[in-house]
Amino acid sequence: MIKPGKLKRGDTIGIITPSTPAPVLFKERYERGLAQLRSMGFNVLKGKCAQSNQGYRSASIQQRAEEINELIHNKEVKAIISTIGGTNSNSLLPYIDYEELKRQPKILMGYSDVTALLLGVYTKTGMPAFYGPAIVPSFGEYPEMLPKGREYFEKSVMHQQEIPYTLEIPGEWTEEMIDWRTQDREKKMVPNAGWKSLRKGKVRGKLIGGNLNTLSGILASEYFPDVTGAILFIEDSFKDMAIQERSLSMLKLAGIFDSVSGLIVGKHEHFDDCNAPFTFEELLLEILGGSELPILANVDIGHTFPSHVFPIGIEAEMDAGNGRITFLESGVE
Repeated sequence: MIKPGKLKRGDTIGIITPSTPAPVLFKERYERGLAQLRSMGFNVLKGKCAQSNQGYRSASIQQRAEEINELIHNKEVKAIISTIGGTNSNSLLPYIDYEELKRQPKILMGYSDVTALLLGVYTKTGMPAFYGPAIVPSFGEYPEMLPKGREYFEKSVMHQQEIPYTLEIPGEWTEEMIDWRTQDREKKMVPNAGWKSLRKGKVRGKLIGGNLNTLSGILASEYFPDVTGAILFIEDSFKDMAIQERSLSMLKLAGIFDSVSGLIVGKHEHFDDCNAPFTFEELLLEILGGSELPILANVDIGHTFPSHVFPIGIEAEMDAGNGRITFLESGVE
């Protein structure tokens, strides 16, 4: 496996806007996110799409791809972090310079719609990609990044964790939404009920996954990874029970659940149960049928905060019965 070098203070981080034009829509929060990185000792290089706005996207497909490629080719840039997600990062996959990324491995990080880029890069290069914080929603939190979020970031990409590394269950979390244009207080945190064992089992495998809704945009393409024996992780945001039935069934019909060795399900930000007389967990087990796939649910990844950083492609172990996830290797050198 090709691995990027760990981040050090003084390194340069490039910023991309591969879908939603968040730097324009949420300028104050965007600038606060950049200031957070600078306060942590990093230099920041804004991508050329930072001030572009084409409604639902920052710029054209070619311009967004060029933004990423320029940062890939820049020898000073050690990491590339997305401003936010959106809907259309998959459009860029045919135009990324994967060969240059192999020659100059860099940390690539984001979540939600950026799943498409992360999985595409991992599939084409064999390099780990990091399902973790983005500039506007995470680094740009008010009045600063959540301490646990910062801790998980630094442990993951600055190699400040011993291997094997067992993830902790945060004591509190939040999914509260506050208008980013008018926010004038911290979010309210609530006690964490912990992670749920839906089906016991202890498995090892490559850690692969991302945003469930985004997977439909690359499934059955050359950018979707081989998940044979993998521990699959999925999470979602602002979806309802009907959409989740469709998305989970998509994975079942594609044979994904038959290929993987275990399943991690993240907390769902603002889930709508559509008044169904059953829970999401019951729906998942219904779709899986007689499968004995070990499942750990309600895990802190993705759209709720604080969230762990999951390096896609590393070897991991999941003990669903005891509610433990352990990284058996680091995503950086």
